[in-house]
Amino acid sequence: MNKSELVDNVADRTGVSKKDVEASISGMFDVMADAVADGGDVTIQGWLKVERVNRKARMGHNPQTGEKMQIPASTATKVSALTKLKAAGKGS
Repeated sequence: MNKSELVDNVADRTGVSKKDVEASISGMFDVMADAVADGGDVTIQGWLKVERVNRKARMGHNPQTGEKMQIPASTATKVSALTKLKAAGKGS
């Protein structure tokens, strides 16, 4: 399901206009992005957790040459499914 299909489905289920649903979803993602950018996390209890994680520097290798190389420390965004979303994925 892409974003426009999500907007259509939410509008149909809630009776809210597609324009208002689109604005709400876009606003939610903007707030989530700002929270993660500031080093915080966002948890939608039972469904989803989005957080910023720090990755340590480590040694790796170039897969083409086999040469060892240093991979620098970095930050990344981690998205975790929580209980309700995991259960939905299992068909429960």
